[in-house]
Amino acid sequence: MHKDVLAKVPAVTAGFWLIKILATTLGETGGDAVSMSMGLGYLVGTAIFMVIFAVAVGLQIASRRFHPLLYWATIIASTTVGTTLADFADRSLGLGYPGGVTLLFGLLLASLLTWHRTLGSIDIRTVNRQLPELFYWMTIMFSQTLGTALGDWTADTAGLGYLGAAAIFGAMLLVVLALHLYSRVSKTLLFWAAFVLTRPLGAVIGDYLDKPLAQGGLALSRYTATIALFVVIVVLVLVLPQRAAHKAH
Repeated sequence: MHKDVLAKVPAVTAGFWLIKILATTLGETGGDAVSMSMGLGYLVGTAIFMVIFAVAVGLQIASRRFHPLLYWATIIASTTVGTTLADFADRSLGLGYPGGVTLLFGLLLASLLTWHRTLGSIDIRTVNRQLPELFYWMTIMFSQTLGTALGDWTADTAGLGYLGAAAIFGAMLLVVLALHLYSRVSKTLLFWAAFVLTRPLGAVIGDYLDKPLAQGGLALSRYTATIALFVVIVVLVLVLPQRAAHKAH
């Protein structure tokens, strides 16, 4: 009897997207808490979160099967390092939002194209061996970093504000959902489009929670927001069904 091979990533469900958006929101508040509230700066914050991310990815690769808490901890690590890395590139290096978005979009495309050229697929259901896992997590880190820069650019430079930017990215995600349901566009491409778009959505929601009232935010404590989001994510991971995706044949 044929036995399905399971990938080391979760099946894509509505619960997956809910937790992903919350994790990206936490990445924004958590990254800002370390780099801004603690006063460590973007470079030191990036170094701290990059080490955490590298360790988490190492544990993911060493694991022989899908572990929900470990997977989502790695996602959170990727989104926090994405926050501080994007801010470092945009502000400390002086690339600005257009320059940062262009660079990171190029890196994301290069990662996906190299992955596809090397292994013949960027379907997440093939992520069950070391090489596709490395491509998967590298692509995720670039997407998380790009999302931060894109969210900041839309909310700040474009002048839409946090709620306006959230509405824009939310509408774009609805378009992706409609294409998923009613078109023949590649489901793999739509997955990565949605994965990228959830990051700026989470980024602007996170900024809306903790930015000063004068800047259009709610001025909540970054520490409080981060802890609250973390608790909600853990509860959802434990409560919602978490099953591994079946390997693509």
